[in-house]
Amino acid sequence: MEKAKVYFTKDITPEGLIKVYEALGVYLEGNVAVKLHSGEDGNQNYLRPDFMKDLVSKLNGTVVECNTAYDGLRTNNEDHKLLLHKHGWDKYYNVDIMDSEGDITLDISDGNIISKNYVGSHITNYQSMLVLSHFKGHPMGGYGGALKQLSIGCASRKGKAYIHAAGTTDDADYVWSHLPSQNDFLESMADAASSVVRLFDGRIAYINVMKNMSVDCDCCADAEDPCLRDIGILASLDPVAIDRACIDLVLESDDPGKKHFMERVTSRNGEHTIEAAEQLGIGTTNYELISI
Repeated sequence: MEKAKVYFTKDITPEGLIKVYEALGVYLEGNVAVKLHSGEDGNQNYLRPDFMKDLVSKLNGTVVECNTAYDGLRTNNEDHKLLLHKHGWDKYYNVDIMDSEGDITLDISDGNIISKNYVGSHITNYQSMLVLSHFKGHPMGGYGGALKQLSIGCASRKGKAYIHAAGTTDDADYVWSHLPSQNDFLESMADAASSVVRLFDGRIAYINVMKNMSVDCDCCADAEDPCLRDIGILASLDPVAIDRACIDLVLESDDPGKKHFMERVTSRNGEHTIEAAEQLGIGTTNYELISI
C-alpha cells in the first residue's frame, strides 16, 4: 500500500488547526458532522469549544456526539444537552446528539469479532465527517484517537455497550460486569470503526490534537492531569496512519512522562486496535510524516 500522508504542525492554535486541515487538500461537502469529545462533567483536560471554533465555522459543521453507556451526565438526552450547554458547545455551534432518536445498524461483513454496529440514527443526515480527536490515554482502550472516535464515539448508547461486550450484549446496565477479553474488545472497536469509514466512503478526514495528554480519557470525571508536554496537531485521510503517528511521536519524545503514558497504552495492549484496523483495510501504518 502507498504511504499515507500525515501532516504535522507544532502550532497548537486555532490558526494551526486550520492550517493542518487545509494541508489535506480536501473539501468536505454537504452537511458536515464534526465528531469530537465534548468532555464529561468534571473533566479538566478536554479541548475547549473556542479552540476549534474557526475550523468548524469554516466547514459550516455541526458538532455531533452520542450518549454514553456508563453512568454520568452524558448518558441520556436531557442531561447530555445540559452538559453540552455548560461546557459551551452550543454557544458557537449547532450540536446534535446523534442517537437522541435511536440508532441504525451498519453491517460489518468482514469483522473479526462483531458483524454489526449500532450508530446514532442522525449520522445519515450528514454527507461528510471530520473526526476531530483529542489524543490521550484511555482506561480501557489504552489510548484514544481517531479509531476510538470512529467506533465508540459514533456508536449509540446501545452500540457502545455492544462494542465493549464484543457483541455478547447491548445492555448498558449489564455489560460492565460481563466484559470480554481485552483483545476481543479492541478488535470490536476496529470492526466498528471500519463500518463508519465505509459509510462515508472517502468523504471523511481526521485531525488528532496532541495537547493535555493525560493517561485518562475525557470521559473520566476524575482524570489525572496531563503527564506529557504538548506535541502538536496531525491531520490525515487515514485513521490508522494518524493514530500510529501519534503513538510514534510519543515514543520518540524525550519527555520523561512518556513512560507513564505508554504504560497505560501497553498495559491495555492499545496498539492492537491499530493493528486490527489495518488488517481490515481501512488504513495503513506505512505513513509519511510531513511537517508544515
